Amino acid sequence: MVLDTLDVVLDVGGIYDPDRDRYDHHQLGFQHNFGHGFTTKLSSAGLVYKHYGREIVAKELKLDPEHADVERIYVSLYKNFVQAVDAIDNGENQYDTDLPPKYIINTDLSARVGKLNPDWNEDDSPEKENLAFHAAMQLTGKEFLQCLQRYATAWLPARAIVADCINARKEVDPSGEILLLEKFCPWKEHLFELEKEMAVDPTIKYVLYQDTRNKQWRVQAVSVVPGRFESRKPLPAPWRGLRDDELSQVAGIDGCVFLHISGFIGGNKTLDGALTMARKALLFA
Repeated sequence: MVLDTLDVVLDVGGIYDPDRDRYDHHQLGFQHNFGHGFTTKLSSAGLVYKHYGREIVAKELKLDPEHADVERIYVSLYKNFVQAVDAIDNGENQYDTDLPPKYIINTDLSARVGKLNPDWNEDDSPEKENLAFHAAMQLTGKEFLQCLQRYATAWLPARAIVADCINARKEVDPSGEILLLEKFCPWKEHLFELEKEMAVDPTIKYVLYQDTRNKQWRVQAVSVVPGRFESRKPLPAPWRGLRDDELSQVAGIDGCVFLHISGFIGGNKTLDGALTMARKALLFA
């Protein structure tokens, strides 16, 4: 059999045996996942990443494979890049519901790779398929490395900033439920993970940060879970949809700029004003 003569076999052959570099997931009884709390069944992409991803991350970061930052990026890159490929390849729904989605997303990586294949009424010769395969390799490899580099240069530094701000939260407000980002950075994913790791109780309800474009301050309500629009404690209903002087008068706080109709975010001209908005919001039932 030709497959027996190959050094590495991916996605065919019906065998998962990393000692022999056989990485297929189509055989009956295959139920392997990435571990680390993930339950999504692996595709061949996930299988390869599970066994070689840590080594790849370490090489790109020029760190020892046992370094804590390598492990953090290895797991997060699976969560935010590879897992979706596994789930789509295995036909796993994104949500546990029988309802149809409200909208369709056809711009994910798997969809873009699929669009590289010849259409049903085009030339589908082996030569064309091979060209499409190589184009898919270039597309996927480029995006994977871009994502990895972003985690190294932007994601990790942001995590350190959020951790420091969590440690200092009670200096901002004794409740510990208001987080001040003195320097804006991507904070949402880090906040949820760090709250668990640091056993934060009570959970953080509002995050304050400066809008660097207009130098105003934002008050953002933390969502109930990552990726959801519902907030743990939305900003007060009487303030929602109001702006400027009207909002300042209703809230009893100088310098108010706006409050979104959904109550997930508001703004003030100053940090003191934004902090007062968050403190008053905590008191609303």
